[in-house]
Amino acid sequence: MDSIDTKKLNVRNGNDAAFSGCAVLFLGCSSPAHNLLSLYKDEQGKFSVFKVLKLTLIDSVGGLEGYEILKLHDADPFLGVELKFMAMPPCQRFLESYACGLLAQFLSQHASRLLTLPDGVVMETQLKAGIHTLDQSLQDLEICLEHIGQSQPVRLRDDEVSQLEQQLQNSYGPPSQPPQELPRNCFLFQKRVFDDRPLTSADQQRFAAHVGRDWKRVGRALQKNCRALKGPAIDNLAYEYEREGLYEQAYQLLGRFIQSEGRSAKLSRLISALEETKLTN
Repeated sequence: MDSIDTKKLNVRNGNDAAFSGCAVLFLGCSSPAHNLLSLYKDEQGKFSVFKVLKLTLIDSVGGLEGYEILKLHDADPFLGVELKFMAMPPCQRFLESYACGLLAQFLSQHASRLLTLPDGVVMETQLKAGIHTLDQSLQDLEICLEHIGQSQPVRLRDDEVSQLEQQLQNSYGPPSQPPQELPRNCFLFQKRVFDDRPLTSADQQRFAAHVGRDWKRVGRALQKNCRALKGPAIDNLAYEYEREGLYEQAYQLLGRFIQSEGRSAKLSRLISALEETKLTN
């Protein structure tokens, strides 16, 4: 494709902020069996086609700001995409991407991935603003911008487009929340905030009643930061309380930890050891 003269586009007056205009992008496919219009008319394919269009526009314009899709309509054999531009820069970037073939390339890539189109399928495009076919004026993007600016929207965004936009937003899940600032002496476990209190004899009893044969694994996780449990201490506890059984062995383990660490034997340290040994589910 011939080079595009964009020098004029770098010189703008104070009216850029008030720029608005419309263009209609017509999209087709070289393969009748994979016609975009037919795929869009199919209820199961409608959302996928819309997602392809949104991703193509995001790549072509460089973001989500300054434009919107007003309506998708039947322009057999093409799918018509009516676009409204609310600022000059995104309209300019759109035209530049369209003129150099990037838009068609983005469209082909996203369609192949989301619509499972076979390799070698060629996307067909045409761009109009009012009565003007802009494909004939792509060597002078200044004229294309003028035609788009002269073509003003005659409708609000179509309800179906609004529904598809909402469906697309929902598909990405809720927006991420900023990290929660925890109060002092608290810790987060399974999305809940707990008071990081010293362990008690009641904690010993609950631990001993539920940990079973895994008490040694928890002990080895605790011994990393507890000198009283290092070396042969855990094996010695197992031997010393073998006759009393698993409950007593686990009870004595946590008792040794509490006795050694004092008020530093916190609930969070026990929970961390249980998480490390995958015993918190």
